[in-house]
Amino acid sequence: QVQLVESGGGLVQAGGSLRLTCAASGRTFSAYAMGWFRQAPGKEREFVAAISGNGGNTYYADSVKGRFTISRDNAKNTMYLQMNSLKPEDTAVYYCAARRGATYYSQNRYDYWGQGTQVTVSS
Repeated sequence: QVQLVESGGGLVQAGGSLRLTCAASGRTFSAYAMGWFRQAPGKEREFVAAISGNGGNTYYADSVKGRFTISRDNAKNTMYLQMNSLKPEDTAVYYCAARRGATYYSQNRYDYWGQGTQVTVSS
């Protein structure tokens, strides 16, 4: 069982930056691939970024590539999402998710989810 808690969301102006943090419980954090997903009002939840258990492989949605960076610190059971050059269309609730084993884009492959953190980007 893995419990996930996101933090770091907030209100920022367009062009600004935020860093989201996902803290995980458990002793085998490195065995889990991790992902960030987001859901904007009236839209379906979508993939943002994912990272393999050892941090060696990362994946991004085209909409955030070059602006967002996913990383993890397995010694601290923590994952991060550094978001730069934020746009109003990045406004959403951001969720972190975990799955044991391989990394996937599809949210259906993830077994554990956090409660979400709101990111609002003003124009």
